[in-house]
Amino acid sequence: MKKKIIISATLFLTVLVFTKCYYDKADQVYPQPRNCDTTNIRLSVELNSILSANCFACHSGTAESGSGIQLDQYAVIKTYADNGQLMSAITQDGKVSPMPKNASRLSDCDINKFAAWINNGAPGN
Repeated sequence: MKKKIIISATLFLTVLVFTKCYYDKADQVYPQPRNCDTTNIRLSVELNSILSANCFACHSGTAESGSGIQLDQYAVIKTYADNGQLMSAITQDGKVSPMPKNASRLSDCDINKFAAWINNGAPGN
């Protein structure tokens, strides 16, 4: 009986020591995002590079996906920006089909760039 108590106590202390001694370096395990500049966001520069890398394969005049949504045309992207569907798609909030389809969600920084551009009136710059 005494042996069972000693083994149980030893096991308990071992588990306690190894779980309580764990620590992490938060800056290495949870790296902070690099500075995300959302000032002076231009469709033709900052957003076009994001769209080109993530969207134009399916959503441009040359895409063969049949989506019908050509984000390489200002009038089209402005419409989707104004009606909220662009942000809904890229934030993947469940209101519209999440984009990019079958790919990882855009980074928070990229999403914030779109939000800044839309909040600035979605200019055709």
